[in-house]
Amino acid sequence: MRSIRSSTPHRTETPVPRPTTRRPLLTLTAAALALTAALAGCSSSGGKKAEEKSTNPGAGGGPRLKIAMITHSGQGDTFWDIVQKGAKAAAAKDNVQFLYSANPEGGQQAQLVQTAIDQKVDGIIVTLAKPDAMKDVLARAAAAKIPVVSINSGADASARLGALVHFGQDESVAGEAAGRQLAKIGAKKALCVVHEQGNVGLESRCAGAKKTFGGPMQNLYVTGTNMPQVKSAITAKLQADKGIDGVLTLGAPFAATAVQSVKETGSKAKIGTFDMNKDLVASIKDGSIQFAVDQQPYLQGYEAVDELWLYRNNGDVLGGGQPVLTGPAIVTKENADQVAPFAERGTR
Repeated sequence: MRSIRSSTPHRTETPVPRPTTRRPLLTLTAAALALTAALAGCSSSGGKKAEEKSTNPGAGGGPRLKIAMITHSGQGDTFWDIVQKGAKAAAAKDNVQFLYSANPEGGQQAQLVQTAIDQKVDGIIVTLAKPDAMKDVLARAAAAKIPVVSINSGADASARLGALVHFGQDESVAGEAAGRQLAKIGAKKALCVVHEQGNVGLESRCAGAKKTFGGPMQNLYVTGTNMPQVKSAITAKLQADKGIDGVLTLGAPFAATAVQSVKETGSKAKIGTFDMNKDLVASIKDGSIQFAVDQQPYLQGYEAVDELWLYRNNGDVLGGGQPVLTGPAIVTKENADQVAPFAERGTR
């Protein structure tokens, strides 16, 4: 802005004396210091909080994500209850809305995945027990730019179907561990009880066990959703072949049913199983079940949610292109007390 000079002639006036008031120097100095401190405080805390918010977009700081988990088995199964408990714990930490659904039929599971895609979720967690049924819908998730993580079943198919990473155990390796353990407890002829026909993970467990067991082992297919049928099938097999001295089940509830069959038939068969819950730990401690192969389902649910949060917020992918193994760990009478407190609270 330019200054404007007045055209009025210059006049000299005698200044009128004004009374002077001086504030004490101490008062001014204190006020200045207080203002400086206040400004510094605002700059320091505000800047720090803003920086933390920009570099740590987690709970309370970043956008709320919506993550869907769709599994091939679910409610009412203690294993999947533990998976969900882990996922919900991570969701609470990460400011995530967690959605869960399940269906044992491959086509129905795929439809549930499509529903999640239609809901525009920020990430999908899926099991690949029947990978061929999931191929097309996971391609649609990729087209919608929705990241996918697989857990539990289908490690071999995970990368091929576009998942970022797989969390679980190598089912063949776990099966081999179970076969060795079954032989270690003295079994010579065994059953491997498959509670869901066509489940690639369960088939791999039995195949691995046969490889290391050292004796004859045959698969017994049962309908896992019908426990009375499971019991009658195991009982009938033990009655028909008295030489069976080992039973390997592929889930904790089926091990408990096998215990009933052994008692009813008077069989001497020793029982081992995959997966755990608090009742199973008690059975290991009292000797009615010899061992369990623990794949840590809580960890599978927890890490799957955490991975999707990390990917969305920081581009992180765990595993370096390989499955992230959560098992196997063998639980026997010797170490059951160590995991019992965790099983009691429902996290092992």
